[in-house]
Amino acid sequence: MLMPDCGKPLATREVMNAGYVTAIAALAGAALGGLTSFASSWTTLHAQMKAQRLSSSRSSRQELYKQFIDEASRTYVDALVHDKLDVSGLVGIYSLISKMRVLSSQKVIESAARIAILYYRHYFQPNKTPTELQAMMHDGASIRC
Repeated sequence: MLMPDCGKPLATREVMNAGYVTAIAALAGAALGGLTSFASSWTTLHAQMKAQRLSSSRSSRQELYKQFIDEASRTYVDALVHDKLDVSGLVGIYSLISKMRVLSSQKVIESAARIAILYYRHYFQPNKTPTELQAMMHDGASIRC
């Protein structure tokens, strides 16, 4: 008797061995498990690298801001007590502002530039006496940009 779909008699048809089904299922499961493990490891590594980059970027900005504060403080005190313009101090400040342009927001850069201009203008004001400096420190005088 012929079967309409395959053209072979039912008795001569080969039946698929159950061992093949088991082997194929095992290989597919192993492949899927390996792919899942790879995806999980890659995702974890990607998240760790991103966190490390952010931490490194934050550390770089903090170090840059620290250098800016140190240089700006020296230049400010020099501007308060001297009439002669300290070009090297202002160059140092502008150099740090240029570095900030790579790492910082526009708001931070604009604030730093206003501070540099303010310090430049202080060179052309009358010098402060030691008594005036002491009063400024006692009053906690701050810079207004």
